[in-house]
Amino acid sequence: MAGKQAGVSRKRLSAGRQARVRGSNRERSAPAEKSVSPPKSRSLPMRLAAEVDALREELKQARARVAELETRVDEDPLTGLLNRRGFSRALERSLAFVRRYDATAALLYLDLDGFKPVNDRHGHAAGDWVLGRVGRLIAGNVRASDFAARVGGDELAVLLWNVSERQAAEKSRQLEEMIEGEVFLYGKKSLKLGLSSGMTMLGEDDTAETALARADSAMYARKRARKNGRS
Repeated sequence: MAGKQAGVSRKRLSAGRQARVRGSNRERSAPAEKSVSPPKSRSLPMRLAAEVDALREELKQARARVAELETRVDEDPLTGLLNRRGFSRALERSLAFVRRYDATAALLYLDLDGFKPVNDRHGHAAGDWVLGRVGRLIAGNVRASDFAARVGGDELAVLLWNVSERQAAEKSRQLEEMIEGEVFLYGKKSLKLGLSSGMTMLGEDDTAETALARADSAMYARKRARKNGRS
C-alpha cells in the first residue's frame, strides 16, 4: 500500500515538473515586446542647413535696410522729393544717357515767390508745411519717369524726359499756374505763393553744373519779368 502511494506521488511530481518546464518554455518562446527608443535629435547636416537659412534671411533683411537708408540719404524730409545730392546723381546719369543715346531731356529750375514772408509772419513751422505741400503738388504733376527735387531753401528742380522744347516750356508754365492758383490753408490762415520757372534743354556737351547754371539763369530772368509785370 505504501509502495502504491509512493508511486503515485512520484508520478505527480514528474507531471508537475513537466508542466513547469512546458510553462517555462512558453515564457521563453513568447515574442518580446518592442522597446520604444526616444526620438533622435536632428542630424548635424539638418542643423547646419537651418542655420544657413536663418543667416540668409538675416542678410536679406540687412540688404533691405541698407536700400531703405540709401533712399533716405537722397530724399528731402520736408517735401519727399529728392534732395540736391540725389538730384545731382540723377542729373549726371541722365546726361550720360543723353550723350550715349541722343535722347531729349529738359531741366526746370523753380523758385517760390513770397516764401520768405510766410516764414517771417507765420513762423518756420508754417514754412515747412508749405514746402511739404508744394513738394506734393510738384510730384503729383510730373510723370513717374521724371525727377523732382528740392535743391535749396525754397528752390526746386525738375528733370523732364523725352520732351520737346515746346513741351518743356508748357510744363514750366503749367507748374507756375498751379502754384499761383493754389490757396495754402495753414490752420485758419490762407497763404498765397508764386513760382518762377526757368527751363533749358540738356545738350551733349553739358555737365550737371553747366545745365543747372543755365536753368538757374533762366529762372532769374523769368522772375525779373514777372516783377515787371510781363507774363
